[in-house]
Amino acid sequence: MKKFMLSLVLIFAISEAALAQTPSQAPSGSSSQNSLTDEVDKIFEEYDKPNSPGCALAVIKDGHILYKRGYGSAHLEYNIPITPSTIFHVASVSKQFTAFAVTMLAQQGKLSLDDDIRKHLPEVPDFGKTITIRHLIHHTSGLRDQWELLAMAGWRLDDVITKAHIMKMVRHQKTLNFDPGQEYLYCNTGYTLLAVIVEKLTGQSFRQYTEANIFKPLSMTNTHFHDDHEMIVKNRAYSYAPDSSHGFRASVLSYANAGATSLFTTVEDLAKWVQNFEDGRVGGAAAIEQMHQQGILNNGEKISYAFAIVIGNYRGLRTIAHSGADAGFRSHLIRFPDQKFAVAILSNLATFDPARRARQVADIYLADQLLPEKPKIEVKLTPAMLDSYVGKYLLQSGLVITVTKENGRLMSQATRQPRYELFPESEAKFFMRAIDAQISFHRDETGKVTELTLHQNNQNTPAKKFEPLNLSQRQLAEFVGEYFSDELGTAYTIGIQNGQLVAQHRRHDDTPLISTFAEQFWGEPWWFRQVHFMRDQEKRVTGFRLSNARVKNLLFDKQAH
Repeated sequence: MKKFMLSLVLIFAISEAALAQTPSQAPSGSSSQNSLTDEVDKIFEEYDKPNSPGCALAVIKDGHILYKRGYGSAHLEYNIPITPSTIFHVASVSKQFTAFAVTMLAQQGKLSLDDDIRKHLPEVPDFGKTITIRHLIHHTSGLRDQWELLAMAGWRLDDVITKAHIMKMVRHQKTLNFDPGQEYLYCNTGYTLLAVIVEKLTGQSFRQYTEANIFKPLSMTNTHFHDDHEMIVKNRAYSYAPDSSHGFRASVLSYANAGATSLFTTVEDLAKWVQNFEDGRVGGAAAIEQMHQQGILNNGEKISYAFAIVIGNYRGLRTIAHSGADAGFRSHLIRFPDQKFAVAILSNLATFDPARRARQVADIYLADQLLPEKPKIEVKLTPAMLDSYVGKYLLQSGLVITVTKENGRLMSQATRQPRYELFPESEAKFFMRAIDAQISFHRDETGKVTELTLHQNNQNTPAKKFEPLNLSQRQLAEFVGEYFSDELGTAYTIGIQNGQLVAQHRRHDDTPLISTFAEQFWGEPWWFRQVHFMRDQEKRVTGFRLSNARVKNLLFDKQAH
């Protein structure tokens, strides 16, 4: 899901002039239809040029594509335009196809969703707790995420990463993030394991099984799970990210694994997939119903995540959606089941927000059915009140939100993300206009601001306020040494540079560590976020536990000299 990079190959080039004349590919129709498509085109106009990556769009109603269009370039080096037939890597939108494959096998009696995964995958360690197939589907297994673990171990995510690499890593996991069913925490590892279970039960590769049982029956002729990084795929898009010169750079991806990711498809083929949710042509009604079953935690709480689709609500209408992000690829598929309406957007630009733009498209087509948006009313706060919120806040995921005051306005910036202005709607609650997120600040009994809560994506995430500690050279020296993880088979050296602790790995750039709380430090890279040092009874440092968004408390032991 993340941040990763990809370069892909396309076959031919066309001139810039030809690209500029690419037709909108809208079906002929009434002037009102043309007016709608004109409004849609305005949403994407900043990408509708040959020197920019962009996206492909399909608007789907009652099983038919109302409008489809490509914006921008699939290949900047040759000015090849994006069209509705352009093939994209769709990252985690892939997962719903993996979940569907498992669901079909369950309907056929070849597995039970409540099977212990070790029944099918005995190579997975016995953690003393039963992990079921259902746990994998709903991200409640407690397993650690494959991408974070690989990065911690020194891998780059533009390395060639195969299923075999991931399975070796799984076999060496020592502990879980939490007991199965206790929490929801997104885990790509679970969906890789689901694909392997399909392979073991069917005797086919996951790509072969999905081709024969899902894609071919649905006539999704431009869709496959890409398990061979050297395979040539005609008409596929390259992956891009912005660079410092306001241009673009290739964002390389060389995955050779499937299940959690690696579906190659088009918006046209996704329209056929959307229709299958309506008519159950493949899988039948029982499998379609199963796909919409939400997960339930051990405490009885129902989560919004079903079978790789998220059940939600947008302006009063029921939604079923999922996003994807790998390298520079961004994808979003959202359905409004009661309106039999859907939007599919696939992009090849890392900064593109397909979910927000899909909702904007829905705003146009469903304008008469959506509830009015509640206006956000900004209130006036005193300068002293604003000053009290300034500082750094550490989220449980390891992200740091930095709140600053500039020209009398509050600004917020999460680690390696854009800055957004905060607009006060009350003394302690702020909203953002650029993204759908809010922040609430909390004070202790003395009136001092000590925490904030980030409200986003139907989740409320707390963050503690901290001030970096100023440790002496002697205090820092206690943490210096080499630390080894038996689980990952890798080592980090903790040293001191310019009066600051630094974590060093032979395959990564050095990571400066900021002291946050007692015995705790923070690093900026997404795989090396929270470091909690441990001591023995004699107060000697014996190791540290490393955590990030999807790995909790992974042990590194300090090595004897």
